[in-house]
Amino acid sequence: MPVNIPENKKLLVVSDTSMVKDSNGYVNAFGPVVVELNNLLLEFDEITWIGFNRKNELNNKSFIKINDNKIKPILLKGVGGKTFLDKLNIIFAYPKMALIILKHISKHTYIHSRAPSNPSIIVMFYSLFFSKKIFWHKYAGTWVEKASFFYKLQRLFLSNLKMNSVITINGNFSEKKNILPFENPCLDTVDRDLGAQIVENKNLKNKINFCFVGALTSKKGVNDIISAFKNIKSSKIGEIHFVGDGPCLEKYIEESKDIKYKLFFHGYLAKKQIKDIYIKSHFILLPSQSEGFPKVIGEAMNYGTIPIVSNISCIDQYIQNNKNGYLLEKPFGISLINKIEESLKLEEKTFLNWIKFNYKLSEKFTYTYYNKRIKKEIFNIE
Repeated sequence: MPVNIPENKKLLVVSDTSMVKDSNGYVNAFGPVVVELNNLLLEFDEITWIGFNRKNELNNKSFIKINDNKIKPILLKGVGGKTFLDKLNIIFAYPKMALIILKHISKHTYIHSRAPSNPSIIVMFYSLFFSKKIFWHKYAGTWVEKASFFYKLQRLFLSNLKMNSVITINGNFSEKKNILPFENPCLDTVDRDLGAQIVENKNLKNKINFCFVGALTSKKGVNDIISAFKNIKSSKIGEIHFVGDGPCLEKYIEESKDIKYKLFFHGYLAKKQIKDIYIKSHFILLPSQSEGFPKVIGEAMNYGTIPIVSNISCIDQYIQNNKNGYLLEKPFGISLINKIEESLKLEEKTFLNWIKFNYKLSEKFTYTYYNKRIKKEIFNIE
């Protein structure tokens, strides 16, 4: 189990997170992970980060530059895809990935893998043979619901790792000492200070606004949201905001043309712009078919935006129906209509009680809380 880290604290992070070099030679990567690792530098002197080189994502608006030289990115050749040849190439890529990962595991005592992914399953295997090293495996998907064979395989593998591995998951679903429920961070001190001001002044006196933040796909329930507002008639509804992008964007814009309310499809937005959407919204809609635990729930609660979300995975361990939000039951499309109509009838006093409760709850999604738990429960840093 965890031991004290010596003075020179170096962390190896292994993931399939997309990375790309820009024209100036800087490495850019998926923003939320970059921010998370920047915050981990408060506890570690250096982080070596292995990810996938995705040249086709050079203009991805969700990417940000890795600008701290204490984070050392290593770009593996990107693999994956939907075709048979894509999947075959994954198998051929395993030996080279395994050698690169082994080289860096041998140089580090503290190793963090991000699952489910192909690189992470390699790290799981190596953890069986490096008993003196401390492995932290973060499983981002749902731990209990239906999943693909490969995801199920990784859950099974993680469940049977030795005690030199700590596994963090979404929700409290295991009694094993080395499998811990762990919240994903998304809020800093600036977010908390601003959130406190917003919650203090938010109310239902004017029109009620709704938002969705995530990938614009049917699996995330975007079609259910559009259908719901086609079937709901209320003078209380103000604006409906969709933040995110996807292959069906134009289709959703076309399908929503006959909705009489003000709809906005923003595409990808920077974090500050997303904050502005939360600030003006009263409810966030997430009729997803499958989730681990979406970070957007924690973000939204910080700004007084009440979740209307599918009752899947561990979400009911944070959101209780008619207590601090609304839980959608299957079929989600019908349930969504009912819950939106309920939200429009919510009394002002109840709304204020809920958003104040949720603001306190969202403390669990801060980087400060996250680092504190990593220090105490995973690596036992003094």
